Amino acid sequence: MNRVGVVGFPIEHSLSPAMHNAAFKALGMQDEWLYDAMAIPPDIADYAVKEPKRHGYIGLNITIPFKEQALQWGRADDKARAIGAVNTIDFRDDTATNTDVDGFIGDLEAHDVPIKDEKVIVLGAGGAARAAVYGLWQKGAEVVVVNRTMERAQEMLTQLTFSAGVRGISAITLDEASERGASLIVNATSAGMYPKVDNTPWIDGVPFPKNATVYDMVYTPARTKLMQQAENAGGQAIGGLGMLARQGAVAFEIWTGVEPPIDVMLDTLREALAQREAK
Repeated sequence: MNRVGVVGFPIEHSLSPAMHNAAFKALGMQDEWLYDAMAIPPDIADYAVKEPKRHGYIGLNITIPFKEQALQWGRADDKARAIGAVNTIDFRDDTATNTDVDGFIGDLEAHDVPIKDEKVIVLGAGGAARAAVYGLWQKGAEVVVVNRTMERAQEMLTQLTFSAGVRGISAITLDEASERGASLIVNATSAGMYPKVDNTPWIDGVPFPKNATVYDMVYTPARTKLMQQAENAGGQAIGGLGMLARQGAVAFEIWTGVEPPIDVMLDTLREALAQREAK
């Protein structure tokens, strides 16, 4: 049996086992492959890699709180070093990468959202924002960053300049972003995530750009307040479930060499979330 899985803490909320095992089943690989989840407390972080590797795992997904620490757990590629975080490791050659960029950009492209030369606002300055900024910059978008703490946003951009050569991106206020306008707004914060569903990173009273597309990385609930704000302003709203599926699909293919069925992964995620919200 080829085993893969996800390590983090806490890990009970993870939808990755259901998503990957559904893909294995759809491809008739369930007798050869299994994906599970392992909770590793932060005070024994090194065991997050040592134990699965010792027990013959093919590879791992890495989630909170180990993504940055995992840069030291394998041979990080350019993408992982640029973002400053690892979320996928293949033990067969000890390579470590980050699939969030591919998942995010891939889902934008799947929804036919134009990127090159478009004005984009990224909300946030954490790991998800870093992946978004890096991916959008690579694709030639005109990006600005808005964060509650300007200093943290500027620090993120400085780090991206040193790690990946990212240049020409400014940290500005939400008011300035509103005046500048945008065709795409990316929420890379947790604002609006269940259970705080009435929260939004776009403060009431600040005019919302007309006809802009919002990509909200939050996927629970399926429709956030920010997405409603976009639709009220005549725009399109896309939730983050597709990013979750597509970043997982990249890891799946790294480990197996097989392209997984995205539709099966998405359907599984939707069903799992519906069951969770029904409880």
